[in-house]
Amino acid sequence: MDIYVLALLTGVIAGLRTVTAPTMISWAAFLGRLNLAGTWLSILGSIWSAIILTVFALVEFVTDQLPTTPSRTVPVQFGARLASAALCGAALGLAHDKLAGSILAALVGAVIGTLGGRAARGKLAAAFGRDMPAAFVEDAVAVIGAILIGVCLP
Repeated sequence: MDIYVLALLTGVIAGLRTVTAPTMISWAAFLGRLNLAGTWLSILGSIWSAIILTVFALVEFVTDQLPTTPSRTVPVQFGARLASAALCGAALGLAHDKLAGSILAALVGAVIGTLGGRAARGKLAAAFGRDMPAAFVEDAVAVIGAILIGVCLP
């Protein structure tokens, strides 16, 4: 699969769940699926980065359920999703000598994931009659999507 498509899809995952995408990138680097050796993002390939990001991702799944969690479209939340996507796009781009295009594709994906995820979750929540089942569906889409992207890395 083309690296730009994978970067776009990784950005979509970052738009759904901010920490899930970099967690996937970190595990992919640690497991040898993504070569970041000798780059400024090589730290993502350490077991410690993978474990710490996994813990943060799990915390994000919990905090997403809280009624006090702000909307993903407020500037800080939206900005975090864009930053997460840019980091992931940079990692993919560095590993495949396509830095600028991968970052751009991931940023576009983050916008799609953020706005599309909010709309889809809203419709699911309306169909379920409450938000929690919709959030679980979104969690599953983010995790399964991240795993599939990791498996498809060239």
